[in-house]
Amino acid sequence: MPEIDLKSFVKRTGGNVSSPMPLGGSFAGGPGSASMGMGAAAPHQGGRGGFNAPPGSFAPAAIGVGMGRGSSGMGGSGVTGADATGGSPLVIARQRAQGVLLNLKRFVTARIGGDITQPRVPGAGGFGEGAMGGGAGGGVGGGVGGAGMGAAAGAPAFAAAIADAEAAYQMMASRYVVGDEATALHQTAAELRRRTSELKRKAPTTADKATVEIVALMFQAILAEERIPFSARVWFARLQMPVLRVAIAEPEFFGTLQHPARMLIDRMGSCVMGFDAAAISGSALEGEIRRVVQVIEQYPETGQRVFKLVFDEFVVFLNKYLTQSDSTQRVMSVAQQVEQKETMAIQYTIELRKMLNDMPVREEIREFLFKVWAEVLAIAALRYGGQDEQTVTLKRAASDLVWAASAKPNRNDRTRVIQDLPKLLQRLRQGMSLLGIVGDPQEAHIKTIGATLSDAFLSKTESIPPAQIEAMAKRLANLEDFVTDEGATDLPLDAASIELLLGVDAASIEVVPDTGTKVGEDMLAWAHDLQVGTWFMLDHNDRVNQVQFVWRSERKQLHLFASSDGRSFLIQVGRLASYLQAGLLVPAEEETLTVRATREALAKLDANPERLLN
Repeated sequence: MPEIDLKSFVKRTGGNVSSPMPLGGSFAGGPGSASMGMGAAAPHQGGRGGFNAPPGSFAPAAIGVGMGRGSSGMGGSGVTGADATGGSPLVIARQRAQGVLLNLKRFVTARIGGDITQPRVPGAGGFGEGAMGGGAGGGVGGGVGGAGMGAAAGAPAFAAAIADAEAAYQMMASRYVVGDEATALHQTAAELRRRTSELKRKAPTTADKATVEIVALMFQAILAEERIPFSARVWFARLQMPVLRVAIAEPEFFGTLQHPARMLIDRMGSCVMGFDAAAISGSALEGEIRRVVQVIEQYPETGQRVFKLVFDEFVVFLNKYLTQSDSTQRVMSVAQQVEQKETMAIQYTIELRKMLNDMPVREEIREFLFKVWAEVLAIAALRYGGQDEQTVTLKRAASDLVWAASAKPNRNDRTRVIQDLPKLLQRLRQGMSLLGIVGDPQEAHIKTIGATLSDAFLSKTESIPPAQIEAMAKRLANLEDFVTDEGATDLPLDAASIELLLGVDAASIEVVPDTGTKVGEDMLAWAHDLQVGTWFMLDHNDRVNQVQFVWRSERKQLHLFASSDGRSFLIQVGRLASYLQAGLLVPAEEETLTVRATREALAKLDANPERLLN
């Protein structure tokens, strides 16, 4: 395992690891802050996904959001659709997920007392043992010399107890035998429950007790998640103590969906839940999860920084891991070049229009340059390079054609056109062949161009000045310097262009291009926010496939989904947004792993509130 220098991140606090901050975090604002009023918590178990719900009812699990349509109770608002709140499914789902955290805050606040979102000063009272009973100062926060000082004195022992529990579980987990999963899971759950009870007895404050219980219940839910392969669940379970340490020191863990610890667990969970045990066991993905957990265990005092570090590393790994197969690499290469070629063709067309804007160029020549030659230049630049001799020759052909098709009142100019015409037509044929225009279609273009050139000989209109033609040629020679991404949002895409580009057999590639259907900006935003590694159910051409999102092109126009049977779906962003809107592409998981774990923990606490502090 590579060494990672995190010593600069370590922030020592004189042994007082247990922060006086209570759980719950701040909901006053910032990312993930809750603004909607949620009812009291009520037991509810979220659905597990499927195709029985109406369109738009699935929450985007890939970006850390919650339940689908119609859920209520803890974190649910009873909303029946986007129209009921005026928000998009993306916004509603985020609200529901944040509602789970809000209800957790309310539940704990009601049982601990006081404003748990406010920091407590060490040694100045707080929610320590006996504080709820009044103590020396009476009431919540009383007992400056009793509960407060007792909490401060007990913090080092509590931190040591967490470290001991973590070391003991690591030792126990190292003895698991593959093939005896049921026994191992039972032993793991029992051991974690026993350690939780010990930690609650040693917790110096009621807030710490509550934190221990909530984190334990969350990891019980994760450990019981059968869709996570056993070999991965073992490593997920080892994160309980590191997460507990972070939750105590950084109460925003319970207040925001964007905490790095949550994001890491959710991202790993969304990835592994689509694989079967055989695919995960011994794989590079399992090895990366193991490395991530071990790095976190090595740096217990760095808080969320180490979670953020390994989260970023896991995302980088995932992008490589999911695209490592030869077939996926081939599809990616083709798709990326298609996007580049189509984008360049659009931009070249824009530049050609600018160049010809003030020139007296016949409509037939304009149409040929805009619809045919712009694509020829794009594919030549992509295949050979923008400044390659072949590409430069094709660029020059565009300016030569414009000049040849302009009026020729001068006899010398007409003689020059006659002499240069065979070479010009040869370059035009070469360019069209590069684009795949051969046979009769090519001859039709040549015939139109020939007729236009003949008319130019008889025209008495003013010719285009040579200086203007030369300026156009110079601009064409450096065309790449003038193009931008502006306006290149609608890209033509079909299987034929993919086959043409690299000669790849597209039988295993299902190309799903845009159809021109208008979709809302919220749906496009949802499409752009999908996270690599997330699993979906895709209903395409009346066939349902479980697919994993494995790649997004550089300009975010093309999205690649891979199925377990080797088929790939290359979906353009507009069509992707349409499928999300119509419910033809739905996340396999309705809510993220930590949101579901929090919901299940809250359901148990709501049914048995005494266990929070007992």
